[in-house]
Amino acid sequence: MRLRLAPVALLAVAAMWGAAFVLMKDAIKRQDVNSFLFTRFAVAAIVMILLKPKVIRYFSRDLVLRGFIAGCFLGTGYILQTLGLARTTAAVTGFVTGMYVIATPLIAAVVLHQRISRRTWTYVLIATVGLALLSLHGWSVGFGEILVLGSAFAFASHIIALGQWSSGRDAYALTVVQLGTCAALAGVASLKTGYHLPPDKGVWGVVVFTAVFATAIAFMIQTWSQAHMSPTKVAVILTMEVVFAAIFAVIFGGESLTLQIGLGGALVVGAMYMIVLQEA
Repeated sequence: MRLRLAPVALLAVAAMWGAAFVLMKDAIKRQDVNSFLFTRFAVAAIVMILLKPKVIRYFSRDLVLRGFIAGCFLGTGYILQTLGLARTTAAVTGFVTGMYVIATPLIAAVVLHQRISRRTWTYVLIATVGLALLSLHGWSVGFGEILVLGSAFAFASHIIALGQWSSGRDAYALTVVQLGTCAALAGVASLKTGYHLPPDKGVWGVVVFTAVFATAIAFMIQTWSQAHMSPTKVAVILTMEVVFAAIFAVIFGGESLTLQIGLGGALVVGAMYMIVLQEA
């Protein structure tokens, strides 16, 4: 029963993450990005602590330091991604964010001196062509897409950091520290213009959804699912976030996918799947 439920639960997480792009697109029109992110991650961290108060016992100096550094990568990724989302479409944001799957082996090669195979380079080339189709507007490159691409590299750095540091440390406590760090980064970034509470019930609803469901609960589902599935299957299902983002953007966000965006997105998603399956 658990083996059957795990993929479905994980697919629900990917759907929540994909829906978050569309919901946030409207919310950040009514509230500045940094104030929104501060509220989201502060609420998420508080919810996780309330759900498991004993997690504070695991806050060792080592765990807090590692969690803080990983959280800086994660927070930077979310800030750049959300700033980019404000300047481009939800569908394109989802596709370009998916480049983190491509960026991860590239950063690992530089930082950890891991060898990149010819096959991986081929997938990187395919993804780069897809990125060009998504980002080029005539002869100019969209600034929003550049910001989102920066977030993809930040997310990739976060994945590598967790890969090096998560072993032997409490995953739940490490996540709480990271979410707290994300909130702190967004809070500092909001000092220039001042922090503003969500202006209406609609934005509060998006904050609750992204903080409670797309962050706190999604993390717990992912952790539980990974205990019953292989890492490759988990990765393949989670890449559906990109597809869901495009689907929801068209159905609920009123966006349209041009041939250029559709082809670019297909190339990025295809390269993502090939790299994930190659790791099997």
